[in-house]
Amino acid sequence: MSVERPIFIPVILGTTRKGRASENVARFVHTELRKREGVETLLVDIREINLPTDDAGEAIKDSGFSATVSRADGLLIVTPEYNHGYPGMLKHLLDTNLKEYIHKAVGICAVSAGGFGGTRVIENLLPVMRELGLVTIFWDGNFSGAQKLFDKDGKLLDESYVKRLDKFLKELIWMSRVLRYGRENVSLD
Repeated sequence: MSVERPIFIPVILGTTRKGRASENVARFVHTELRKREGVETLLVDIREINLPTDDAGEAIKDSGFSATVSRADGLLIVTPEYNHGYPGMLKHLLDTNLKEYIHKAVGICAVSAGGFGGTRVIENLLPVMRELGLVTIFWDGNFSGAQKLFDKDGKLLDESYVKRLDKFLKELIWMSRVLRYGRENVSLD
C-alpha cells in the first residue's frame, strides 16, 4: 500500500500593519489546519517578506515565497478588511507569482472589526483569485469583531469559531486534493 504524500496548504497572513487583529486569526487557523491528518502547513507572514515597492510583478518575485506557492496544493489567505477592500501589500505580494497558482485551491478567511466578518473583502478578492488562476472554495471564513475574539495572550474566546472553521477546512482540503490529482493526472488536451 502506498502512502499518499501530505497536502501542503500554507496560511498567508495578508497584512503588514502594526497591531493587526488578523494575526491572532491567522495563528488560530494555522493551528487548526495543523491538526488535520494528511495536511502539512506553514504560516507565511507577509511582514517578513521584503518586497521592493518601486517595481511590481515577477520582477520582484521573492524566491522563498515563490517556492512555497509552487509546492502548495492550496492556499489559505487570512486578510483583514480595510475600508471594504484588501491590503495593498497583500495584492503586491500575490502579483509577484502567476504560473505557481494555476489550478490550485484557495480559501479566504476575512477579518473585520465590524459585524460583517470581512464579507466585502472576500467579494473584492474573488475576481483577483480567479485572474491568478486559483480556484476558490465554496465556504469562507468570516471573523467579526476581531479585536474581541482573542484574549491578550492570543487565546480564542468564542469556541463557535472552531466548528465554523471545520467546515471551511474540510472543503479546502478536499478541493486541494482533487485539484492536485487533476494537475498530476488529467491532461488539458
